Amino acid sequence: MRMMKAAQEARTERRGDYRHFLAIPTRWMDNDVYGHVNNVVYYSYFDTVINEYLIREGGLDIHQGSVVGYAVESTCRFHRSFAFPERIDAGLRVGELGNSSVRYEIALFRQGEDKPAATGHFVHVFVDRPSAKPTAIPERIRSSLERLLAE
Repeated sequence: MRMMKAAQEARTERRGDYRHFLAIPTRWMDNDVYGHVNNVVYYSYFDTVINEYLIREGGLDIHQGSVVGYAVESTCRFHRSFAFPERIDAGLRVGELGNSSVRYEIALFRQGEDKPAATGHFVHVFVDRPSAKPTAIPERIRSSLERLLAE
């Protein structure tokens, strides 16, 4: 366990490590009673940058498409907090791309900062909507995800 933690800490994430960005403003309702963005809201930011990219670049049809992505895993590591009002730059890259699944890697940055305030990952398994069984990632979506593959 110590080796894994040391390996994670040895690699310092930077803004330049991410391929796609989306500016997300914090909202008044994002703050909790402690005066900072509540931890569960970070997952909403992750979901927002991923799905915005899939819809715009991959052509994901969230209403009528025969294939949809199910979230099966997510994590978040908190390094520094956000508060309202701030603008977050959500960085996105793809860490692993399989036949029916993708592992996104996300970092949330303060505007103008190079080191992230939070990092995490999110795994989608693409499924056939009617049967809910895993299926191959559609070509247009796969092509858009390949552009985000981490080096």
